[in-house]
Parts: sequence; C-alpha cells; structure tokens
Amino acid sequence: ASATRLLPSSRCLFDEPVQVKVAGLRSRQVVTMRARSTDDRGVVFSSLATYKANQNGEIHLDEEPSLSGSYVGVEPMGLLWSMKPDTLHKRFQKTNSLNPHVVRFSVHEEEGEGRMLAEATNERLLIGDGVSRIPVKEGNIRGVLFTPPGAGPFPAVLDLYTFGGGLSEKRASLLASRGFVVLTVALYGHDDMPKNIKEVHLDYFEESIDLFFFPQVGSKGVGMISLSKSGDLALSVASYLPGVEATVWINGCSANTALPLYYKKSQILPALMFDVSRMIPSESGAYNIKYVTNDPLLEENKATLIPIEKAKGRFLFVVSEDDLNWDSKTYTEEMVERLKHHGKDNFESMCYPRAGHYLEPPYGPYCPSSFHSLAGKPVLWGGEPRSHAAAEVHLWKKIQEFFRANLHYRSIPCKVTHYIPIY
Repeated sequence: ASATRLLPSSRCLFDEPVQVKVAGLRSRQVVTMRARSTDDRGVVFSSLATYKANQNGEIHLDEEPSLSGSYVGVEPMGLLWSMKPDTLHKRFQKTNSLNPHVVRFSVHEEEGEGRMLAEATNERLLIGDGVSRIPVKEGNIRGVLFTPPGAGPFPAVLDLYTFGGGLSEKRASLLASRGFVVLTVALYGHDDMPKNIKEVHLDYFEESIDLFFFPQVGSKGVGMISLSKSGDLALSVASYLPGVEATVWINGCSANTALPLYYKKSQILPALMFDVSRMIPSESGAYNIKYVTNDPLLEENKATLIPIEKAKGRFLFVVSEDDLNWDSKTYTEEMVERLKHHGKDNFESMCYPRAGHYLEPPYGPYCPSSFHSLAGKPVLWGGEPRSHAAAEVHLWKKIQEFFRANLHYRSIPCKVTHYIPIY
C-alpha cells in the first residue's frame, strides 16, 4: 500500500519546512499530489502537482521535480506556497495564533477518477510549546503579548501588523516562538476600539513601549516590525519617541500616509494623500495601485516626510521590487539618500526582485490579489510566486538576525512600572 510520510514530524511550526515523502507506488508511476487547507474565514485553499515516482516507487519532494500543476521543478514546499483560494481575490487569513494551519496532503492516480492512494495531515502551529499568550487590555492598549518559555531575559519586539483594522497574531506568536517577547497591537476595529479612525496618536505607541518594562524583558530598548501603512507609523515611532533600538520597515512609505499623526494632542505630521484616478485595472478585476500615492518629494507634500534622520536606533528597510501597492523601492532610495546626507549609517536594506507586497512569515499561500480596505476594491499585490516564497524564507531569518544583533541587553534590572502576569 502507498503511504505519505511527513518528516521530521507531522506537527511543526508554521515557519518550518517539512519533507514530504511518498512510498509504495509502482516504479516510475505518475501521480497527482494535492494539498488542501481552510483558513480562519472558511476559505478553501488548494494546490496540485504531477510527480513521477523513482524506480523504487518513491517520491521525495526535495529531490523529484513537479512535471506540471501549480508549479514546476524541484520545490520541496511548493504544495504549500502555491495553494490558491477557491474564490478570486482572497488572502489567506490566519489571525488567531491558537488555530493551527492544518494541511491535508493526498496522492492520487493520474488516470481516470484520480483514486486516492495515500494521505497525510500536516499540523502547522502558529505558537510554539510553552509560549504564553496574554490578551492585553491595559489603559488604551488592545493587543496580545507573547512570551517565550523560561525566565529570560528576552529581547522585546512591538509588532505593528498591517493597517486593516483588527488584530493579527501570526507574526508575533511565531517571533515569540523564536525567543522574543512580542506585543502585537491593534489600532482600531478590535475589542472595544472604534470601528474606524480619522487620525493616529503616537501616544498609543509610547504606551505600548512602556508595557515592556517587566522582568522577562532583557533589551534596553525595543524592536519594531511593520508592513505597509504600519511601516510609516514605525518610522514615526522610531524618529519621535525614545526607546526604539531596531526597526524593520517592510514595503511602506517614507512619509506619513492617509491619516494625520498627533502627539500630546498636537498634529506633528499631516497626511500624504492619494489620487484614485491613478488606479490601473487589470484583467482579473483587481487594480494596480502602485502610483496612487502622491509624491512626498513635491514641495507641497514635503511636510509629510518623516524625519528619520532624528532616529537613534537602526533601520532594516525591506523592499519587494515588484510591490504593486507602494513604490517601496523609490521610497527606500529616498530614505537612504537622506540618511547619508545627514551623515548617518544606521541602516541596511534588503531588496527582493520578483517579490510582491505582502512579505510574511514563510510557507503560507502566496497572495496575488485581495480586497483593500482603503481602496474599497481588490488590488494586485505583485510578485511571482516562487520568488516571493523564497524571499519570505530569506527575510524571516534576516529579521531575527537583525533584532538579535541590535537589541542590546540591559546591564541593570529594569524599573518595573507595572507587572503583567506571565504565568
């Protein structure tokens, strides 16, 4: 009988590769392999690939090439990143860290009805063993705090996920599983927060950073990780507030976009706005919005530029060259030039050709297009699936290295302003 094995185990973390092996087939038998999963919103994602067994009737996905299907060539994790939704313009939603990403692999005969020969289920966990998950409702802050097992001390990271409202835990819980204390916060549309907002207050992030003063935190300052609109918020936090040692900016803007920014009840940055007439429709019904944002370097828009030259910490600028949501590459070039002009070398940048906007923890389904809350329409995110998947694997390691290198340990215990119970 045929069998599918998942190595080293059928249970693993979301960001870990798994080896898929099939045995018990006829020598050189051609089969179709399928993967299927359902996200938190009930959308079904699936992929398929045609493989030819070796002379021993085995298929090793890290050795044999896919001959056709959702991808071709030797791609050990191809069945995972090439999964597509059963409806157009849906992004894979895994926002609650307690729900694993369950993937069912199956092997089918090529001919006829495609009778199933073998199957195996891969449970991909978003939260590691012993990582604590504490919902936070303290002062104005609404979010979730993740702490690794053990006494620490651990470096601290504030996760500003994208700006779509609500809360996403996936990136935060996975980073905590890698040894960081991570607080992910919502800005609106979560718990008792307003459904929408008209302005952003830096005070909220200041309060979030203050929450990190408890014994398990070992870093002097905090790290920040962002994506898209939260990228410019992270730049503002790093530029105006103390205590930020390392900021990861992924595919965002160099100016304060969409909503005015306030601190201590005064406006500190106006909003760089958009011209929706520059949206470009595509055949799929989704729009390219790369050039919708007004140019921050025009005289009338310069007041929206974030003064990153004031920042004391280090920056990691991450750019997908095929980002169709922002002109991220141009914004990064402008920021690098400005920092150099001010005699600063507190930055590094990573550029990924053929990668799209949504760079996430690796091995999730690549998303070509989905609904954009600000645009009110589905938009194209850009990228080519294989290159995008490879970029996510590389970047995930890079982010952890960047934080470990730049979040420095305190020599004296912190002053405990308030203590969040971890146990």
